Amino acid sequence: MWKRKELKDRAKKVVHKNYWTAIVVCFLIALFTGEFGTSTVGIWQSEDSIDPNYVVYQVEDKVTGQEIEIDPFFNQQNIKETLNEAQMKVWEAIEANLNNAMKSQKYIFKIWDGITSFNINYPILGIMLCIGALISFAFTIFIADPLIVGGKRYFLKAREGNNTRVGIIVEIFRKEHWLNVAITMFLRNIYTALWYLTIIGGLIKTYEYRMIPYLLAENPTIKRKEAFAISKEMMKGNKWKTFILDLSFFGWNFLSVLTFGLLSILYVNPYNAATNAELYVELKEKYEEND
Repeated sequence: MWKRKELKDRAKKVVHKNYWTAIVVCFLIALFTGEFGTSTVGIWQSEDSIDPNYVVYQVEDKVTGQEIEIDPFFNQQNIKETLNEAQMKVWEAIEANLNNAMKSQKYIFKIWDGITSFNINYPILGIMLCIGALISFAFTIFIADPLIVGGKRYFLKAREGNNTRVGIIVEIFRKEHWLNVAITMFLRNIYTALWYLTIIGGLIKTYEYRMIPYLLAENPTIKRKEAFAISKEMMKGNKWKTFILDLSFFGWNFLSVLTFGLLSILYVNPYNAATNAELYVELKEKYEEND
């Protein structure tokens, strides 16, 4: 049975051997995919993206004649204004991790914003939001998700040597790999989003599908059904321990918020990614022994 400390100790050695290239890889992944919630903001990531409310609408009050804000769902700013500085840091750390968890479903929220705009007589804004959502949708499927898999591939290769080349992350974009990786990751995201409608089911499926990007990273031509089945088997009996492993990085993420993401870029992101790669290798070996 694997132990967190052993995984993290091995991960630290990997990061030490590949420090600068690991930083570059994680920075690129964070910049273009939003994979690491507490470092840099992805080009399609929004502060309020943990719920569907991206837009605050200005309408005229019929009584006073003044413009007021209409928030159709939930305005986080109202809550934030009641928090002290320490509570605000905790909120930001939690929000960053939720952003990370929900990053692959954000285009769904943007589409909903467009539909809502039509309903309140803002057709031009609705059209613009829908176009933005479609661009986000295409970018997520064909660039961001394969790039995430490329990052997993890098850290699996980084275990084998020193100063592993950054170019490994684009190997996934080869003609014979790209489409299979994109479709499999898209299906993973859709299934996860649908399971989130059951609230607790989404969290369970997030962990059940956890190893799919690593399976694709190691074998980009793997069949989709096989990837889902193997990931499910690998995570059987390991979901709770993996959840605790994720929680063990909360302190690091909190410190990253205090340093405005600098600590994430310089250490936490590579450390986290390397630890998860070690987890995959550990679970894979156990799966192969039992299969």
